[in-house]
Amino acid sequence: MRVIKFPKVWIPWMVVILVLIIDQTIKILVKTNMTLGQTIPVVGDIFMLHFTENFGMAFGLEIPGEFGKLMLSLLRIAALCLIGWFIVKMAKENAANGFLISLGLVFGGAAGNIIDGSIYSLIFSQSTFTQVAQMFPEGGGYGTFLHGYVVDMFYAPIIRGYYPDWFPFWAGREFIFFRPVFNVADAAITSGVFTMLIFQKKYFKS
Repeated sequence: MRVIKFPKVWIPWMVVILVLIIDQTIKILVKTNMTLGQTIPVVGDIFMLHFTENFGMAFGLEIPGEFGKLMLSLLRIAALCLIGWFIVKMAKENAANGFLISLGLVFGGAAGNIIDGSIYSLIFSQSTFTQVAQMFPEGGGYGTFLHGYVVDMFYAPIIRGYYPDWFPFWAGREFIFFRPVFNVADAAITSGVFTMLIFQKKYFKS
């Protein structure tokens, strides 16, 4: 039986395509079926869909203001180009498949959030606490190019409790792990980075 071998450079880009398809499909479904702030339990109170939007980085972090948003978008695009160049370079140098897959996860995740921040403002109406967004609305989108919101939806407060009274700064306050709301793109970036850190000795034997 003949085994079909793909060129090595295809490996990370197939991962990128897979991440983008999953990420964007879920985001569009959430954006067009949930109101802002709506929560849908998936596994009791430890994993749920919670629709939120932000201007910024992974896990809801952001740089305030319109200028901050524009700068963040431009930095993201520049970083994405750099990662893309590095992927091609590593593939040509016959890097380990696992390393290329990890790079594909990082690139795909970064690209997914860039799509939100770049064009969602052009193709969706505004999501509100009472109204679901429309895709390709008659009156145009809710903003301009590079000024869109990143869609987040996964919330997993697995551990809940309170800091002890002797704990500095947060004594008596509620403790939640994992507090940030995230999306598939965030998970892909995190998985790619952690995989590279864990298996770096295997990936870089020389």
